[in-house]
Amino acid sequence: GWCPLSPAGTQTTQLLVEPPWTPAVLWDRVTLTCQGSGTPGATTWYKDGQRWGKEGLDHLVVTESGTYQCDRLGTGLSPNVSVLNDRLVLQVLAQALLEGDKVTMRCRV
Repeated sequence: GWCPLSPAGTQTTQLLVEPPWTPAVLWDRVTLTCQGSGTPGATTWYKDGQRWGKEGLDHLVVTESGTYQCDRLGTGLSPNVSVLNDRLVLQVLAQALLEGDKVTMRCRV
């Protein structure tokens, strides 16, 4: 799931979250993929606002809770993705929603 979706026609960096539930939780073995039309492999990762030593990797398996971003040369910084380590979480599928849409939610312990 994209988190969040960018307006049509814009060239931005996005973080793809697997599994595609939000909020993401550490115990789901979350994988983040940095995508954008910028230079492949020219990726810088940030955790909790600080540059993180995972240069050049487009995929990242999350092993610590926190707020993640990636920067792809040519399309810039992605939106934030938070990965929680909470024991109880209410999740929805990570997708764009409009008022009136049916929503699948899950409560997990």
